[in-house]
Parts: sequence; structure tokens; C-alpha cells
Amino acid sequence: MVSKINDSQLVQLLEASLFASERPLTTDDLTATVLADFQLSKKRLSQALKQLQQDYQGRGIELVETATGYRFQTKSEWSDYLARLWPERSPRYSRAVLETLALIAYRQPITRGEIEAVRGVTVSSQIIRTLLDRGWVKVVGHKDVPGRPGLYATTAEFLNYFGLKSLSALPALTEFSAQAAMTLDSAALLNTVAMTEETS
Repeated sequence: MVSKINDSQLVQLLEASLFASERPLTTDDLTATVLADFQLSKKRLSQALKQLQQDYQGRGIELVETATGYRFQTKSEWSDYLARLWPERSPRYSRAVLETLALIAYRQPITRGEIEAVRGVTVSSQIIRTLLDRGWVKVVGHKDVPGRPGLYATTAEFLNYFGLKSLSALPALTEFSAQAAMTLDSAALLNTVAMTEETS
């Protein structure tokens, strides 16, 4: 066991830790576990993580920071080829599910009725149940109107799954009408889900 760690060793230990972990790791996670024997400043740890990210540029995998920490993941441009490693896949998400998810992501907190008003069709209970079961959305409160409908918002798992650090990392809404923007954004989200599903 080494009592001191140089920059090269630190980067190697971070790399090994993130590869071995089954979940993303925050800097606090790393400091409390694999780095507990070393007195490291936040600046030095941040620099080491940036170095590790640079080391993986131009490779098939990358180190990304999501809402729940750092993790390695395959690059999306290789998803079509990687999909052949897993020929048995779960059913794809429908456009209705993805449009609903995109509305929640961009307009949260939002009620089911408000989602229906934008989409122009009824949102089935199964669509909401799919998003809740997947852990992508949750009820964060109730609107103060008759019936007190639930207000839906995205979760940290949603951000983590799509490789986002925060909601501000979502693609910007275009200046089109609400319905046109919704169509564009749900299409983009559909592609993102497809790519992520293949490499998850």
C-alpha cells in the first residue's frame, strides 16, 4: 500500500476504480473510498479526472460526468455496430412514450393534462407507468387545481442514463411552435434512446 501517490498513479487508480465500479462515482465517492489513504485537494482530483478524459479522446470509449458521477461509456457513433453483440433486445420505446418524456424533460414540473394539451391526444396510464418504472420520471408534487393532478419531473436516473450532468445540458429548444419543437425534440430523444439502449 502506497502512502503517497504521484499524478500518474492517481490517474491509473481513478481509471481502475471507474472501470471496476458498477455505478457512476462522484468525487466524494472516490475521496471516501479508493482515495481515503491520500490527502488530495479537490483541485488535484479534478485535474486528474480531466487528464483521464483527455487520455480517452480518440478512443472507442469516453469518460463522462453525469448527474450521479463519473463513468466510462462507449461512444454513441459505434452503437449500430455494438448492437450486434446483443441480438436479443428489449422492445423499443414508442414515439408516444418519448414525446411524453421529452415534454416532461423540457417543461417540468408538468401534469398529465398539460402533456395531453400539447400532444393533442390522451396520455395512457401505461405510458406514465413505463416512465415511472424506468426511473426516468417521478411525481414531485400536486398542482393546486381541482383534482390536484400529479406534477411530473425527471430524475437523476434520467440524467444519468442519457449522460447528462444537469438539465441545462439538454439540447436547446428551437424557436418553432410548441408542437413543431416538440416533434423535433422527441425525434432527437428517440435517436438518443436508441443509441443509449444499444450500449447500456
